[in-house]
Amino acid sequence: MLQYLRNIEHLHRKRFEYKKEPTTDIPTKKYYWGSYYKDGTYQDYSLFYGNAKITTFKALVWHVEVLRYINFNWDEDDFKKIIYFIADIRNGFVTFEINTRYLDKYIGNALSNDFSFKPVNRKKIVVFKDGTGLSSKQKSKIVGEICGKEKSIDSDCIYECMLYINSDKRKITITNIAKMLNCSRMSIYRNMNTELKEERDLLNMSV
Repeated sequence: MLQYLRNIEHLHRKRFEYKKEPTTDIPTKKYYWGSYYKDGTYQDYSLFYGNAKITTFKALVWHVEVLRYINFNWDEDDFKKIIYFIADIRNGFVTFEINTRYLDKYIGNALSNDFSFKPVNRKKIVVFKDGTGLSSKQKSKIVGEICGKEKSIDSDCIYECMLYINSDKRKITITNIAKMLNCSRMSIYRNMNTELKEERDLLNMSV
């Protein structure tokens, strides 16, 4: 199947935001590169990070909802145009074709949401600021050191490691995750649930 490069520059030109840092959660510690949250934060939304693309309808719905939450003040017609751009397989954000009837439904649901409740999100322990100049490998090292120090390897730590291994354009393996967290392979196996395994396989398809 033909692979299209993600045209992220179009979003930049339009000044369309796809990242939102925590607003009310207080970090445990701040660094020059970002923040560490001991108990994690659900308020960090960071889309289109690394190489992974949108591969399912469920993931597309989530992206549309989050993008509307981040760009709530955008004109509805302009927002719709951006989502149509993202949903066009030729622009490199998705891996499948979608009927406009379904896409219009997803967009309509997002536009009607008053966001009394924020979109569902994964917990993040480490949040990097934009413009740090750090490479993916350097970020991976920071995540591994901080999560590894906690000595409590869980699915959230593993997922963060998976994202940074993927952004470094490497295959996600049990060995790679264990090395990053400085723990045993068995610790990873014990905490690698079905959802993480499915996410790992999707991420590895993008490398």
